[in-house]
Amino acid sequence: MYTFIQKFHSGWAYLALLLLLIAVFNAVLGIISKKEFTAKDRKIALFGLIGTHIQLVVGLLLYFVSPLGLDSLGQMKDAALRLTSLEHPLTNIIAIVLITIGWSKHKKAENSLAKFKSITIFYGLGLVLILSRIPWKLWLNN
Repeated sequence: MYTFIQKFHSGWAYLALLLLLIAVFNAVLGIISKKEFTAKDRKIALFGLIGTHIQLVVGLLLYFVSPLGLDSLGQMKDAALRLTSLEHPLTNIIAIVLITIGWSKHKKAENSLAKFKSITIFYGLGLVLILSRIPWKLWLNN
């Protein structure tokens, strides 16, 4: 079970990052081109939101069934262990909270520019945080 969840979490990460990247890129293009925010733009942002939330749920599940989870919190001198047991989950939770705030703010925005800006800023910050705490050595070796 643990191996399946770990592989799913690693594999889904590619899709979640791709969806998030597309959402940020689409929002930036919307700002630059000064286009109207359409249902297509809303769906692109929604898919980015859903992809990251699925990744969060699977990641939390993995964290609690992992031998590296809660038991390793006392060993903070080991950088790799600290990354996987503390920095990665905490930073990604913050990133997904920012993405969720961006989604909520875009829904309340009055005009297209404000909608695109909310998505660009909050999804962009979330993307940067996620990329900063990926355990690259572990991920690329899977």
